Amino acid sequence: MDTAVSTSTILWLAFAVAFVFGAIGQKTHFCTMGAVSDIVNMGDWSRMRMWLLAIGVAILGAGALHAAGLIDLGKSIYRTPTFTWLSYILGGLCFGVGMVLASGCGSKTLIRIGSGNLKSVVVFLVLGVVAYMTMRGVFGVFRVNVLEKAAVTFPGGQDIPALLTAAGMAPQSAFLLAVLGIGGGLTAFCLLKRDFWTLDNLLGGLGTGLAVVAAWYVSGHLGYVAEHPETLEEAFLATNSGRMESLTFVAPQAYTLELLMLWSDTSRKLTFAIATVLGVIAGSFAWSLVTRGFRWEGFASVEDTASHLLGATLMGFGGVVAMGCTVGQGITGFSTLALGSIVTFIAIVAGAAATLKFQYWRLMRDA
Repeated sequence: MDTAVSTSTILWLAFAVAFVFGAIGQKTHFCTMGAVSDIVNMGDWSRMRMWLLAIGVAILGAGALHAAGLIDLGKSIYRTPTFTWLSYILGGLCFGVGMVLASGCGSKTLIRIGSGNLKSVVVFLVLGVVAYMTMRGVFGVFRVNVLEKAAVTFPGGQDIPALLTAAGMAPQSAFLLAVLGIGGGLTAFCLLKRDFWTLDNLLGGLGTGLAVVAAWYVSGHLGYVAEHPETLEEAFLATNSGRMESLTFVAPQAYTLELLMLWSDTSRKLTFAIATVLGVIAGSFAWSLVTRGFRWEGFASVEDTASHLLGATLMGFGGVVAMGCTVGQGITGFSTLALGSIVTFIAIVAGAAATLKFQYWRLMRDA
């Protein structure tokens, strides 16, 4: 097998999937922070349904690929036996608070960069540096020695089908029940609301969910090598984790900065994750140019700057601790039906909602 050619193909396909994701996000205003904000401030569930539809579609799509034998969800980073509950909860809460302060999550940051938002460039830089510090630097010591010590081990795995199997259900029945029950249930919850049926809502939900599924297929099937010619071991081409990957946007921003800073180090290579970061920015930029929506935007005040810096820091830390962001855990991880991803999703929403309520209380107090 010519891994050089195959790796190049995987990278271009990752870029293409992320390009579509970025264009859809720009066109539909897909925003997970906005989804929580709309509910808290206006009681409007439209964008939350968009997010939930993306999760439902991703679960059904990933489940179909797994059932067909095209990918193995057990080879992702999410379906590990170790359930680091404190990391999921604390990381999710930090990320939820941070995305409100920084005016959007990791994916929204990249989308806004593509449309000319200079504030998001600063968020990207700070988020990437703090994420790297949390993976391999000073915060990493605290993460490994303190947070990850609080864990429960499930011998069969922490995903919902495995837990149902451990409870006595037949493996195939458990898998079908979990995929169709949760994925189908979320999809039905969104689509049965007739007011939800607008082009942007459907495109945002279906398109985002399918982008995650497509990324799973690219990395987990097309990029899978049963025996790498150099290591003679199983491998997933061009991945940072060594496992199959899909869309996530915290650690990849750190890897992107690392590559840019160590470009002359020939051991550093363009990876699947970095290609998706570049693809999202390019897709958003292309759509903003086509629609003439590209606008330069900067910080409004010192307080605005401080808020975004703190938010970026919390997202960089929380995203790594929780092993993902609103897309990485909230859609990609959720699509594997990993319990840790579901807990992280709930923690992110809780952190964001609490911060939005605090901001509203502060606004009313000042008024």
